[in-house]
Amino acid sequence: MHTKSNIILFASIMTVFSIMMIPGDISAESNQITITPINENLSLEEIVTVMNVPQENKLPWGIVRGEASNVAESYPVIIQFYKGGEPVHVAQVDTSGDGSYEYKFRVRNLDSDTGEFVNVFDGDYVVKIYKVIQNTSLVPV
Repeated sequence: MHTKSNIILFASIMTVFSIMMIPGDISAESNQITITPINENLSLEEIVTVMNVPQENKLPWGIVRGEASNVAESYPVIIQFYKGGEPVHVAQVDTSGDGSYEYKFRVRNLDSDTGEFVNVFDGDYVVKIYKVIQNTSLVPV
């Protein structure tokens, strides 16, 4: 059972490291992973990370993506963006058959009235990612 715990911990850590942001100058740092049991079969995994979008950003898209081998089927991934403690954006995405997910979002838009580019996201954000996962290692080691 100890090996299963290590595999799940490794998969969770890899999920955090696989969060990628596009464009390349947008960065995300891993902060914490919390797993809260829902019932005997399922738990809620929360990943909290910090995203920074520089003011001088010129590219229009950002992406949050990840993988998890133990994602529960039929449950979407919820992604929440906070700035200064206030929620600013929420997304719900389905996972693919292998448990991976991807959410593409606008970081920069063209204002059709003025013809100027406007940053939708800039500065620091806390990003929370919620996934329902299968319980495989809740038994004490």
